Amino acid sequence: MTRILIVEDEDRIASFVAKGLRAEGFSPDVVEDGHEAIELVRTGRYDLVVLDLGLPGLDGFSVLRMIRSERHELPVIILTARESIEDTVAGLSSGADDYMRKPFAFDELLARIRLRLRAADPQEATVLRAGDIALDVRTRRAHIGDTTVELSSREFTLLEVFVKHPDQVLSRAQLLSRVWGLDFDPGSNVVDVYVRYLREKLGHETFETVRGAGYRLRVTKM
Repeated sequence: MTRILIVEDEDRIASFVAKGLRAEGFSPDVVEDGHEAIELVRTGRYDLVVLDLGLPGLDGFSVLRMIRSERHELPVIILTARESIEDTVAGLSSGADDYMRKPFAFDELLARIRLRLRAADPQEATVLRAGDIALDVRTRRAHIGDTTVELSSREFTLLEVFVKHPDQVLSRAQLLSRVWGLDFDPGSNVVDVYVRYLREKLGHETFETVRGAGYRLRVTKM
């Protein structure tokens, strides 16, 4: 099982990420201290690190520099509230493989995690399929049968969630959390709007509205 180390001192975010990763079949561990993170990386048990910058004691930049100075090659994704270009450049220059700003959508983080794990294991499949829908998560391109469908980044992420859960009813709250993030307004109708966009591009029969429950991707057999 793929083991992921989450280095995050904000309990709510750490719990949110860990819970989502467990649901996707990963084995996450959470630490909030930079020194402890270094010690755990040295065990060699982990396949990827999700790293906050604003840590107590030893900050994220220092943790990252120590990881790279000791020649640990595992992917590191920075997850931070810092928004400046300087911080982004500093993080990537220090050896981070990716950089995400808070607030964030879980499925975008999940997509980036999978992308970095694939880069470390190039034999892993990059195409997700459900019926005649195929999603290339590396190129972010969608196909239905032999036809390429142009999707926005958010449309692609929403469709990816449905493709990973074919024929399952997904609630609006689940979709909001996974695609738009932890802090998005739960009263928003943005899910309904984007499902309508997908119906217009993939066919209205592709998604079933389940009254009082949410939406289901109907899988068409190839």
